[in-house]
Amino acid sequence: MAALVMTKAMFKRYGIELRRYYVNTVSTLASVYLIFLLIFLGLRAFAGGGADFGDTTSGLVVGFMVWFLAVFAYSELSWVLMQEAQQGTLEQLSMSPLGLKRVLIGRLAASLVFDVAIMFLFLLLMMLTTGKWLSLNLASVLPLLLVTVMGVFGIGFIMGGLALVFKRIQQSFQILQFIFVALVAAPVQAFPLVKFLPLSWGTHLINRSMIGGESIAQMPLADLLLLAGNSVFYFTLGLLVFGYFEKVARDRGLLGHY
Repeated sequence: MAALVMTKAMFKRYGIELRRYYVNTVSTLASVYLIFLLIFLGLRAFAGGGADFGDTTSGLVVGFMVWFLAVFAYSELSWVLMQEAQQGTLEQLSMSPLGLKRVLIGRLAASLVFDVAIMFLFLLLMMLTTGKWLSLNLASVLPLLLVTVMGVFGIGFIMGGLALVFKRIQQSFQILQFIFVALVAAPVQAFPLVKFLPLSWGTHLINRSMIGGESIAQMPLADLLLLAGNSVFYFTLGLLVFGYFEKVARDRGLLGHY
């Protein structure tokens, strides 16, 4: 019951922050769309004007959608911790009866609802821009997205743990964004080992659903289990690493100041 109340409070807080700082929200979304537009127009120019890239354009839309959600998912945790540390409220959060991990999981759950809603609006905008209308079976796409992002949350916890100890890690976000691009674009058929890394296998299954029209019920059970196992592994690893860094931060007295 306490966890539910806390998650509800986080949900309300996140919504208030999006509305109150709407200029920052709109600017962030506009900059992401501008990046997509530059990539798309670059592809068209490379193809020679109005040439159609077919599945390549569709793959760009799907890949950018997954990348968009992944970047928001992993960076949310670190930004929250750095912000709370700057405001001097991080120690108060860590003293919650639920524990810092559960508080952060509640925050992630709340932000995920808003991020997924924004992502689907962004997806419609990308499809309108490219003229590529993909299969949008929510019963298949949404579960695949959520399970895929679960593994990214694990990376977010690792980065959050680093933020507890080292405080300023913003530059590492830029590096991870490029790594995520590589993971999303990696051809799992050509490099089978890539499927064991975050994002790659999930993006592959989402491509099969949105471009190939394959429903989740038609996918082999082994493929779905691989995705679930991959995400659970990275999420668990993230929690363990975060727990270690949280202990280090407590021992060094780093939770009470920035």
